[in-house]
Amino acid sequence: MYGAAGAPARSASAPVVRSLRRPPQATGVSFMNNQKQQKPTLSGQRFKTRKRDEKERFDPTQFQDCIIQGLTETGTDLEAVAKFLDASGAKLDYRRYAETLFDILVAGGMLAPGGTLADDMMRTDVCVFAAQEDLETMQAFAQVFNKLIRRYKYLEKGFEDEVKKLLLFLKGFSESERNKLAMLTGVLLANGTLNASILNSLYNENLVKEGVSAAFAVKLFKSWINEKDINAVAASLRKVSMDNRLMELFPANKQSVEHFTKYFTEAGLKELSEYVRNQQTIGARKELQKELQEQMSRGDPFKDIILYVKEEMKKNNIPEPVVIGIVWSSVMSTVEWNKKEELVAEQAIKHLKQYSPLLAAFTTQGQSELTLLLKIQEYCYDNIHFMKAFQKIVVLFYKAEVLSEEPILKWYKDAHVAKGKSVFLEQMKKFVEWLKNAEEESESEAEEGD
Repeated sequence: MYGAAGAPARSASAPVVRSLRRPPQATGVSFMNNQKQQKPTLSGQRFKTRKRDEKERFDPTQFQDCIIQGLTETGTDLEAVAKFLDASGAKLDYRRYAETLFDILVAGGMLAPGGTLADDMMRTDVCVFAAQEDLETMQAFAQVFNKLIRRYKYLEKGFEDEVKKLLLFLKGFSESERNKLAMLTGVLLANGTLNASILNSLYNENLVKEGVSAAFAVKLFKSWINEKDINAVAASLRKVSMDNRLMELFPANKQSVEHFTKYFTEAGLKELSEYVRNQQTIGARKELQKELQEQMSRGDPFKDIILYVKEEMKKNNIPEPVVIGIVWSSVMSTVEWNKKEELVAEQAIKHLKQYSPLLAAFTTQGQSELTLLLKIQEYCYDNIHFMKAFQKIVVLFYKAEVLSEEPILKWYKDAHVAKGKSVFLEQMKKFVEWLKNAEEESESEAEEGD
């Protein structure tokens, strides 16, 4: 059946097909758009905005401009500079811009890699590099840094890092700028503002190779020793294990005590030269004792041990009186001593008789014999079980020709030390009287022979 328009007529019982049809295309597009809009958006855009704001807010150039403007207003009055820096710390972010702050105070502006000042940056003449090249001026600048770091303690680490960086940049500075920085660093090391570990930067291969490190060290140590003395300097170096590294200021082919001594003595630092020589000798002595003990524990022949020791004496310029002390200590450390006083003397005599030829090889001088006597006295006093063994050891060494009459008599008369003095002098009384009588008889016989 058809309707008026010619379309087939729908019966009342026919199913509604429209509800199963796909929605029109336009409706589908709208649905998808709605879906997109409904998805939750991440806050990435907000983070980007924050990041941009942060970059603008923390601008080292802006910080630099504020500091330089303030320094320009203070002029060269370092008291005024210190007050300005103290007050500015409450308004400016010193913690974030420590490097920029110290660059300005030292070099007059922000430093580019290598130590150059950027041409397009502001700079100031109120800085270390633009100041007079003399110790008094550098001492005054040191006070500025001291006050600033005492006031803002958190700057301590930043300042240490800054100085390490400046030392690596030394080649980028003029000779005068290096001299000023060296004097300033020496003063700051002396007053404890800086730690001696910053000197590690001077061992940079390029600085050492071109002689920059050694020349810088001369100025630095002169101002450091001027403020303190060589003993205080040595203590600071020892604290950071730098006391045995000073020769590394020179290239490997010049790392000798002789070269170091000549260079620094000619530069007016004789006390530093002597200190390094002593350190080298101490190191050589420790190494000698360690090797000696190893050779004895292996049971090496005495002739080989003596040859080795004599070579070390010559190479490291160690005098015989020092060597006999090392040999004695090594000999006494190679055995486990009995704890019973009545047995230890017998044990000691047996042990020392065995090593007498070795000890005799290094008592060819009267001073060496006297040194050995003092070492024996100190050892017997410090080790209570040996108190009664002193005289027996001395007599053994006399018979074995390790010790002779004159040093023994001198020790007895006035060369002994206070340790156990009364006990040991009493022990030696009869033997010394015998020596004197024997000496008198020898003189009488000699006179009769004439």
